[in-house]
Amino acid sequence: MSYETAVARMFALGHELASMAPQKFDLAHMRVLLAALDHPERRFPSVLIAGTNGKGSTAATLASILCASGLKTGLYTSPHLVRINERIRVNGREISDEDFASLHGKVDRTAEELVGRGDLPWRPSFFEMMTAIAFEHLARENVDMAVLEVGMGGRLDATNVVEPRVSVITDISLDHQKYLGDTVGEIAREKAGIIRPRTAVVTLPQQPEANDVIGSTILELGARAVSAVPYVPSVSPGSAKYATVKDRKPRENDERSNTYIYRYPLHVMGEQILVESPLVGRHQLRNVALAIAAAVELSEQGFAEITPETLERGIRGTRWPGRFQVLAAKTGSPEIVVDAAHNPAGAWALRSALSEHYENRSLIFVFGAMRDKAISEMSELLFPLADRVIVTRPDNPRAASPEEIAGAAARTGVDIECIVDVRLAIERARSLAKERSVIVIAGSIYLIGEVMPLIGAEL
Repeated sequence: MSYETAVARMFALGHELASMAPQKFDLAHMRVLLAALDHPERRFPSVLIAGTNGKGSTAATLASILCASGLKTGLYTSPHLVRINERIRVNGREISDEDFASLHGKVDRTAEELVGRGDLPWRPSFFEMMTAIAFEHLARENVDMAVLEVGMGGRLDATNVVEPRVSVITDISLDHQKYLGDTVGEIAREKAGIIRPRTAVVTLPQQPEANDVIGSTILELGARAVSAVPYVPSVSPGSAKYATVKDRKPRENDERSNTYIYRYPLHVMGEQILVESPLVGRHQLRNVALAIAAAVELSEQGFAEITPETLERGIRGTRWPGRFQVLAAKTGSPEIVVDAAHNPAGAWALRSALSEHYENRSLIFVFGAMRDKAISEMSELLFPLADRVIVTRPDNPRAASPEEIAGAAARTGVDIECIVDVRLAIERARSLAKERSVIVIAGSIYLIGEVMPLIGAEL
């Protein structure tokens, strides 16, 4: 089977959320599939990361730290921006087209045989197939540690068949209520489903409802709470112990892409380290802290020789594109920021970062979102910042039309221009840009993935 055929067959299974009918939330089926594959998930140690916002950033930072510390490190994240291969990485390298096609063929044949024998009632979903392929690849690569991002929820997510050495729970807020519950407490119960008896759980204080659920689950299971609070800077932005570097530096070997770097000293392992993270936004300091705490915990468990130097190098080398990623202004072209702010919490984080880094700059928004997202709340947070707002529709069946977005954003009172075609929306934004204008492309990660090749953004 060719790579192109394998990818086509994956997408023929349907969108990974749209395919999540209630019957798909059943880990028993995932376990049957993995048993037939000789349990690849048991052939490597892992860290499992759940949350509403920040789990991808935390996973990418932790994987970079472990890799810098000499571990052969696997990373499994979702969704992808441009290519499906992005989801599965070893030491930062994507799974090859050849390996993806080969492993897809193996998992697909196995699933077909299981359905034929009646061991499975139906074929695996997109995400179940993707997770099985990832586990097979990580097992074959004999990784020293796999960092796994939960796809959605936690308790019944396909990734939750592993027995993690460390569980990490990032910030929890309302999202995917159709599947996870209508309150923060209900959603937190799903996320807390990744906690294992007598294992370490890395957390930070957050909303009281979430704190209560996570704390109760830790006590019930006899797990061990590991606080990341010591690794979050507690000083104010204006103090001598905290600095934000605003002279943006190009990423190495890429003159097109600029980034902000947060710098602050922190005591870890008895030494002061200088944390330089390319992940922009005050909220990212929490995600970096969770990654540091998880790395230190793994070091104490004997999985890695984490040192202050490898922490610094790993954090500095983190790559997580599409999250407040800045493209430098070229001659005759404006500066562009792309950010996958796909829910109200993400919109708050984007608003904060824009206020911090682009105060008194003219902002032109290009926005697109999925129909099932809290479009009204996001637009109320973001659109008032802009001088002009253009709404568009990414190429996804779940995407809201520009007219639907404009209707949901009516209470903002902002003048909204509707352009269905994403490429034309970007061209329109560029035509409106003046000196010192910044184009902000935000909303669904599917919009960001579609935009990245159009604007020459680095993956």
